[in-house]
Amino acid sequence: MLNDFFDFLLHLDTHLFTMILDYGVWIYAILFAIIFIETGLVVMPFLPGDSLLFAAGTFCAGVQNSLGETAQLDLWVILISLTAAAILGDSLNYYLGKTIGLKMLSWKIFGKQLVSQKHIDKTQEFYDNHGAKTIILARFVPIVRTFAPFVAGVGNMHFGKFIKYNVIGGITWVLLLVLVGFFFGNLSFVKNNFELVIIGIVILSILPVIIEFIRSKFKK
Repeated sequence: MLNDFFDFLLHLDTHLFTMILDYGVWIYAILFAIIFIETGLVVMPFLPGDSLLFAAGTFCAGVQNSLGETAQLDLWVILISLTAAAILGDSLNYYLGKTIGLKMLSWKIFGKQLVSQKHIDKTQEFYDNHGAKTIILARFVPIVRTFAPFVAGVGNMHFGKFIKYNVIGGITWVLLLVLVGFFFGNLSFVKNNFELVIIGIVILSILPVIIEFIRSKFKK
């Protein structure tokens, strides 16, 4: 199961190519669902976000395989649908945090907390350092991205303030990564080293967490 997940993540271009040809227009609904679930359900932080947006942008420019088949996505449909998915996902997560957040923190499955307290604490630390801007900044940090709106709801952040940062963050996140994929994804180096590029995106995404961890160790 875990090997399948990593294979899907590292060979996202190959799998996405096949999915576009197999599912046709339904691929837009599938991509919408992945982004919505990753940002909207606090128990699903491991789904690909940054790398999926980059790959989607690449396919908006059109990708051709060795057999001459072309898989292509519509750039405007991707930008609009995935931005909506990101904003709606965070809104759902905020609602869950505000309504049943404290109860969810105590839920357990097989003796383990359903929502990891470690991730909640790390996200709360993000809030302490960056305030409401965390809703925007967290978009670019895996794990924290999923927990930030949930913690905002648990902490009773004013909805007006939350939705403002949510919209700004969602638009910025999707636009940046999709357009980077659109303009650079079909470069020879990127196509020939797609796995390394995906790993690089993941490393860049978690870099703020690593830096914050090192800083906290030095402070201690």
